[in-house]
Amino acid sequence: MSAAPTTATQKAQSPDAAPLLSVNGLDVWYGHIHAVRGISFSVPSGSGFGIIGANGAGKTSTLRALLGLIKFRADSITFDGHRLDETKAHKIVRLGIGYVPEGRHVFSGLSVKKNLMLGAFTTRWNSELDHRLERVYSLFPILKDFEKRLAGALSGGQQQMLAIGRALMSDPKLLVLDEPSMGLSPVVVEDIAGRLSELQAAGLTLLLVEQNAQVTFSLTRECVVLETGRVVKHGTSQALRDDPDVRRIYLGI
Repeated sequence: MSAAPTTATQKAQSPDAAPLLSVNGLDVWYGHIHAVRGISFSVPSGSGFGIIGANGAGKTSTLRALLGLIKFRADSITFDGHRLDETKAHKIVRLGIGYVPEGRHVFSGLSVKKNLMLGAFTTRWNSELDHRLERVYSLFPILKDFEKRLAGALSGGQQQMLAIGRALMSDPKLLVLDEPSMGLSPVVVEDIAGRLSELQAAGLTLLLVEQNAQVTFSLTRECVVLETGRVVKHGTSQALRDDPDVRRIYLGI
């Protein structure tokens, strides 16, 4: 798939930026299966961070643990000064984390606008929500055009835009995306990657889980590579892009 070009903002990010999210010693078990094995990483504020790996590597389990959606053990998980490992799942979004799940999971029987407003469930309707809605429509004009259309009638790419827009309605500090390119054409992937670059240029921190390494490298400054629940490589996106093993396994070069 095509990838969006690296933005000047990404190139200028400081490696010394304070961590917005810090994960230390995360373990996830499914019965006797040790799916995530003591992984640690930190995501600098205003940066893009990627988690790369094949199916079954532990990527989605890692995200679901961060969001409190599954049971886990960790030495600590800290977001913006708050201990996520001590926070109930329904309170995590209020701390400033927006989540775009794998498979989009839009509400097909509701209109585009109602789907978006569900993303702002933690906020009473006021002028601020109007501003958030307009920002989403500015980023994805097609959603404005189709705001009364049922979400189930949208194309896959439009549903992905809707899922991202819904997460943005909570005005997050961190946007977490799980396989946003899955099932989409290269042209649509490039379009969405470009919109995500715009968000990052405006200061939003991204945590991106992807099998598509090209997309990940284009949107992040730093990445980890997971295999069977372990971090096997960790470095800048440019260094990993040039790594012979990563190029062979994830880029097909």
